[in-house]
Amino acid sequence: MSEGVPSISEAEWEVMNVLWKKAPQTANDVISNLQGQKDWKAKTVRTLLDRLVHKEVVGVNKEQRVYTFYPLYSQDECQRAEAESFIKRIYGGTVKSMLVQFMEEDSLSEEDIEELKSILDEKPKKKK
Repeated sequence: MSEGVPSISEAEWEVMNVLWKKAPQTANDVISNLQGQKDWKAKTVRTLLDRLVHKEVVGVNKEQRVYTFYPLYSQDECQRAEAESFIKRIYGGTVKSMLVQFMEEDSLSEEDIEELKSILDEKPKKKK
């Protein structure tokens, strides 16, 4: 993962998605937001919140009678860290290898390819 952003599991991502939509939230708020999406018991969600607090990905406000939880990292920071970790683990750290594989398997539409070309054209050139 990117410097400073701890690795989080898929289940922890689900909890983070709820907190990124609205924060701070009580544990009961998070539980009720996840009930429509996941078949998790309340204890499971509380355990995930505890893990995220322990990893210092989520903060907890203990000043009120009911504790509230809030993200310590933005969604963008976590996504970037996860993408970097994935590219390092699966593609040896090179984005080019990943893009080549996608292009060879025809999983990119012409529109996707044109958009990628546009993004690459706009990217500032690195100085050697």
